[in-house]
Amino acid sequence: MNEYLVEITTTVPEGTPSEEVDRRRTAEALRARELAASGHLARLWRPTGELRSIGVWRAADEDELHEKVLGTLPLRPWMTLTVTALEPHPNDPGPAA
Repeated sequence: MNEYLVEITTTVPEGTPSEEVDRRRTAEALRARELAASGHLARLWRPTGELRSIGVWRAADEDELHEKVLGTLPLRPWMTLTVTALEPHPNDPGPAA
């Protein structure tokens, strides 16, 4: 699978009932666990003090990433995404031991 750096900003539409927000956030956490278990979500961070996420995601190609991975997130309709395709760097030390 190819790797992608994905920056996600989620903006809840004004007037959305808190019950709907809570329902989607709960479903989002479950879906993220499923995508991690299937190898599509490798890492996920939240910059300190910010309401956005930065993650390393995996998919066969960018179409699959958008349609079958990110497109399945319950909060996706409220998300703005920036996707950057990644490739290995010759000086990458590899995963931390």
